[in-house]
Amino acid sequence: MTNYLAALTAALMLGFAHAAGAQSFITPKASKVPGGVFVIVMPGSADSHPEATFSGKPVLVARQNGAWVAVVGIPLDTEPGEYQVEVAGKPIRFQVVGKQYAVQQLKVPPSQVNLSPEDEARVTHETVKVRAAIEAFTPDAPATLRLAQPVPGRRSSSFGLRRVFNGEARKPHSGMDIAAPTGTPVKAPLAGRVVDVGDYFFNGNNVIVDHGQGLVTMYCHLSKVNVEVGQQLKAGEVLGLVGATGRVTGPHLHWGVALNGTMVDPALFLAPPVKKPN
Repeated sequence: MTNYLAALTAALMLGFAHAAGAQSFITPKASKVPGGVFVIVMPGSADSHPEATFSGKPVLVARQNGAWVAVVGIPLDTEPGEYQVEVAGKPIRFQVVGKQYAVQQLKVPPSQVNLSPEDEARVTHETVKVRAAIEAFTPDAPATLRLAQPVPGRRSSSFGLRRVFNGEARKPHSGMDIAAPTGTPVKAPLAGRVVDVGDYFFNGNNVIVDHGQGLVTMYCHLSKVNVEVGQQLKAGEVLGLVGATGRVTGPHLHWGVALNGTMVDPALFLAPPVKKPN
C-alpha cells in the first residue's frame, strides 16, 4: 500500500509539472538514417544524470517529461546496420536504415575544382580548426532542441546532396541552404556561446555557436559578422548578415547543425509546417 501511494504521489507531481509547463524540452524528429538523429528514453534512476556515448563520443542527455533522453547524431557516412549507444557501460542497440540522397552530376573546367597547393594547404588548416569547434562538448544541455529557422527564406532540401564534378565524387552537402538577399539578418536559433569566427576558403565569413552538450550550429557565407569569439548569444540575437562570401554562386545562408561531433539534417530540428485550413 505504501509503495502504491508513493507511486501515485509521484505520478500526480509529474502531472502538476506538466500542467505548469515545467517540461519544455523538445527533441528533434527521430530519423535513424545517415545524417539523421536517434532519440532514446534512457533506463535507470530519474534522480541521477546518466551518461551516454556513441562511437566513443559523449552524446547529449537531457530531462524530458520526468525522464532522461539521449539524442544521438548519426554520421552521413554511416552504413546501414546495427549500432549501439553505451549507457552506463551497457549497450542499447538500434538499426540504421539506408537513405538515398540526391546526386548532382556537373561538368566544369578543371580549374574550378582542382585547388592550387596553396589553397589546398589553407583548406586543410581550416578544416582542422572547424572540426575542433564542431566537436566541442560542454556540460550544460540546451533548454530545447527545437530550433528557429535562423533566416527567413526558401529552404532547400540540399542536405546530403552529393555533387560529382567531371566524374569525381565530392563530400556530401552537410547543411541546409536558405535563399535570402544579401544583408538579411541571421539570428541565433537558440542561446549559446560563439566558439569560432573566421574567413574561410569554402565557407567565407563563418560563425560557429556552441549551445551545450555537443549541439553546435554553423553559419556560412556571411557578408558581415556581428559577433566575436566568447560572446554569449540569446535566442533571436543577430549574429551576422546573409552574403555570398567563400565558394558560392549567389547570396544565401548555409546553416549547419552538429550533434556529438557530426553534421546532421537541420530540418529535423525545425517545427513541423503549419497545416493550412481547407
